[in-house]
Amino acid sequence: MKRERVRECHAEGQICTTHVIQNPASSGEWIVFFKKSAGRSFFLVDDNDEVESFTSVDELIETVRGLGIKFAEIHM
Repeated sequence: MKRERVRECHAEGQICTTHVIQNPASSGEWIVFFKKSAGRSFFLVDDNDEVESFTSVDELIETVRGLGIKFAEIHM
């Protein structure tokens, strides 16, 4: 799900939870996924529909906050 759509879904109350996990393809990176109220999950993707990954948790948190998300679960 692209950033603008995440903002829209969050504003509409459709996102139930936000999860941060280590990227399975690269253990030094982190990715974000969102669970919607209908039980479906979506990864945060860039403009090329590629899953966004972050090498810095601080950068990831700044990005998630910028999307309006205030709570996220971190899985290690």
